[in-house]
Amino acid sequence: MAELTTGRADTFIRRRPAEVFAAVADVTRMGEWSPETVACRWLDGGQTLGARFEGDNVAALGPVTLKRWTTTSEVTEYREPAVFEFVAEGTTTWRFELTPEDDGTRVTESFSHPRTTGVQRVLYNLMGSRRRAMEKGMEQTLRRLKLALES
Repeated sequence: MAELTTGRADTFIRRRPAEVFAAVADVTRMGEWSPETVACRWLDGGQTLGARFEGDNVAALGPVTLKRWTTTSEVTEYREPAVFEFVAEGTTTWRFELTPEDDGTRVTESFSHPRTTGVQRVLYNLMGSRRRAMEKGMEQTLRRLKLALES
């Protein structure tokens, strides 16, 4: 089995798990929260196991756009109100786990993908600190999600 690169972030949101799940499982709202994914659209129905969607992404360094790309993802786990998971381009798994806690929900977002090798490893992991950038992106996504749901 290939080694994986992983990362995670979490936050507490003062809303019921069902409310939080409804927000994260509606990928058309991801552009409201993510610093990298600016828009998503369902390709075949949506919000169910096996559904596919496209995501438009932007990588920037300050005001300078470095790269734009679109991914196709498939929902690989959909257990309302506990888990929403999808795989982007058949390689990177993104997962939201929701756990009831006190008067709200603990939300954990995580990713995993096979470790890169060769030149791509040098560019993404060493020079670009891609893993840390992805973790910072998740932290920002969860802060924005919390703000939106608690206001």
